Amino acid sequence: MKNRNTFSSGLGFVLAAAGSAVGLGNIWRFPYLTAKYGGGIFLLFYIILVITFGYSLMIAENAIGRKTGKSALCAFGELSKKWSFIGVIATLVPIIILPYYNVIGGWVIKYAVTFLTGQHTAAASDGFFEGMLASPLTMILFQFLFTAATTVVILRGVQKGVEKFSTILMPILILLAIIVAVYSITLPGAMKGIKYLFVPDFSNFSIQGILAALGQMFYSLSLAMGIMVAYGSYLPKESNLEKNVSRIEIFDTGIAILAGLMIVPAVFAFSGGDQAALGKGPGLMFITLPKVFESMGMSTVIGSIFFLLVLFAALTSSVSVMEAIVSSLCDKFGWSRNKTTIAAGIGAFLFGIPPILGYSLWDKVTIGGMTILDIMDFTTNSVLMPVCALLTCIFVAYIIGVNVIHDEVKQSSAFKRQKMFDIMIKYIAPILIVAILVSSILDAVGIIKL
Repeated sequence: MKNRNTFSSGLGFVLAAAGSAVGLGNIWRFPYLTAKYGGGIFLLFYIILVITFGYSLMIAENAIGRKTGKSALCAFGELSKKWSFIGVIATLVPIIILPYYNVIGGWVIKYAVTFLTGQHTAAASDGFFEGMLASPLTMILFQFLFTAATTVVILRGVQKGVEKFSTILMPILILLAIIVAVYSITLPGAMKGIKYLFVPDFSNFSIQGILAALGQMFYSLSLAMGIMVAYGSYLPKESNLEKNVSRIEIFDTGIAILAGLMIVPAVFAFSGGDQAALGKGPGLMFITLPKVFESMGMSTVIGSIFFLLVLFAALTSSVSVMEAIVSSLCDKFGWSRNKTTIAAGIGAFLFGIPPILGYSLWDKVTIGGMTILDIMDFTTNSVLMPVCALLTCIFVAYIIGVNVIHDEVKQSSAFKRQKMFDIMIKYIAPILIVAILVSSILDAVGIIKL
């Protein structure tokens, strides 16, 4: 594909891919899971999984994209027509994720505006978050603003849009994260949280913790959702694939640790060491943390910096999710990039309205107690992504053969971790993915509780 857009440099690719990894889930989900599953022991297993399982699947996805020069919807079919359905599943994931992700991005804009205008006391008050969700018109407005911002970046293309946006925002995001982390770890009583975060206590080891770390790794590295295949398709053949993936691992792990340092010590200091105060899901970021900032002083400054950081992180991720959709549709149907992007933006906005109404006018529409947004999240993160990852492993190991990946990687590097890659893709990864899939479904139906 001679006219295909490409990243201008390996660094541009790494920053764009790292921007995809650093999103809302990474900032609030990682600290919550770390606290729930033993702190240091969870972090230890998370790092091990990133450099083994995560590395292997990311290498496979990037190599498939670069070899075919196409995004997920077409790349798998290019290598084996009978297995083109994997690309369909991989493309469905971002199509479902983008609308509800933009809804949560709208929440972040609302909180950022609230803190920037000095209304930190209101943000920390009981019922503020629930009151916000109960106002659908306000939420639709903020969701529109977030969707529009994402769409504008994608309209500018790969180099001038995705790459430039990530190159500018990622350093700012890291700087803001360091500022909040330094504030957090210097609070009275924060040392207990720091120790809990970094010192592994093997008495806290559990199989559930490993599965949770594995699930977080999927979410964090943007695996099994077509993003890394699309980004791989934008890489020139001479770009060192192995080195780039290793850099993404470092970025991802570093930001995850920074997220932990931003939140865990501060909440420990606020709660007197009560891990339960870290809450779960939206409650941590939108209910607990505003109270933490309010109690510790400097509420307007720290709260504003934090929610700007979260907003930037959300935008870098939403850009990658929309890029995966636009790239796939352009490859498959030959549509122009601008028209496809505008259509994707409008579609994401319209399909983002039901999850907004799920907290107000349609709050009775639930399945197993899950709201519309929860249903969309469960479908993608707990079902489609593990299924897509499992099929990708089978595809690489037993359909096209690992040598296809070896040859593609070796065009630009020595592939030093080739043996580990083979073992992970053929044997270990499929078993772990099946474990994630089964445990997620059992958890959802209430048979077990992770």
